[in-house]
Amino acid sequence: MSKLVFTSNEAFTVGIELELGIVDNQTMALANSVQRLIEVAPPEVASRIKPELMQCCLEINTEICLTIDQAEGDLRRNLAAVQALTDQHGLRLWWGSTHPFSHWSEQQVTQTERYLNLVELLQEMARRLVTNGLHVHVGVESGDKAVMICDRIMQYLPVLLALSTSSPFWENHDTGLASHRSKIMEGLPTAGLPPLMRNWSEYVWLVNHMVDTGFINTIREIWWDVRPHHNFGTVEVRVCDMPGNLDDAMTISAVIQCLVKHLSDEIDHGAYQHDCHPMMVRQNKWRACRFGSNAQLVNSYTYEVESVSQIVARLIERLMPSAIELGCEDYLRRAQEIADRPTWADRQRLIFQETGDPTEIVRRMTEQSRVETSAAAE
Repeated sequence: MSKLVFTSNEAFTVGIELELGIVDNQTMALANSVQRLIEVAPPEVASRIKPELMQCCLEINTEICLTIDQAEGDLRRNLAAVQALTDQHGLRLWWGSTHPFSHWSEQQVTQTERYLNLVELLQEMARRLVTNGLHVHVGVESGDKAVMICDRIMQYLPVLLALSTSSPFWENHDTGLASHRSKIMEGLPTAGLPPLMRNWSEYVWLVNHMVDTGFINTIREIWWDVRPHHNFGTVEVRVCDMPGNLDDAMTISAVIQCLVKHLSDEIDHGAYQHDCHPMMVRQNKWRACRFGSNAQLVNSYTYEVESVSQIVARLIERLMPSAIELGCEDYLRRAQEIADRPTWADRQRLIFQETGDPTEIVRRMTEQSRVETSAAAE
């Protein structure tokens, strides 16, 4: 069995991954163009574009950053460069977790050994993964700490999903959900909420068991809503839809960084581990998936139903000391604005109600999500 060595981080570093769709500037349909963009991009831009399973998607990552503000500067510069590239080639970047009308069967798989093996293993469940998400890494000091935080952060995952929901449409119809992406992901055998793991040793055993028995090809095929990442030495939160613009992505990333620090500090100071029943987390995740920030979530301590707005207000108060230490208090405060206004899923529906045209959803939202070039150059 393999030994997984966790790379220790002394600071609560942050790394952010943005998965964005690529759409045609005329038809607003998904465009299988990531390889073409990489081929024509200047080397410094091509190095920041990462292909995903489907060629209609690209990923832009930050470097390892100490603060959310630093991560935002990194992303703005690189998004502006990629945006200029897509402009030159008749394409746009789509900030949403599913596309309103393009069909998954028309999208092409990226021709790498890893992705071809993945499609061979998972068949249609892999081919249907025409989805985009926001992934946030926060550095922690040890594997045991990472596993403990993954367990403790689970009760907050439905709130993070509720704030980010942006996938109401699938193949030209309204699914009735705020986050259809989360249900597509749950179709995978190693996605959704993680199992209970008490320490790093149990996590390593579980990963080795799945690889040795042929259940997965590599550790990279574990797509839990939150997971330890041993190479980066992080807790990686993957539950979120892709918010409709960079501002919201940064705010949600700040909440996640603060949560990891707060939970880590609690562990260091000694805290009773409150057991939140897995079914309660699953119930709340469903409610967030269905209703977004309009969801009524069950408090795992009082068992009372509360609005997302109430929960976020209390969470901001609890996390503010951590935010001040991390220098992201302004980002954290903005989470209340996100909780109190229509979600990105709501906004997509409003555009469709107004126009009756799904292409207008993509046209308007790709215009609204553009990164200002001047801001990126500062």
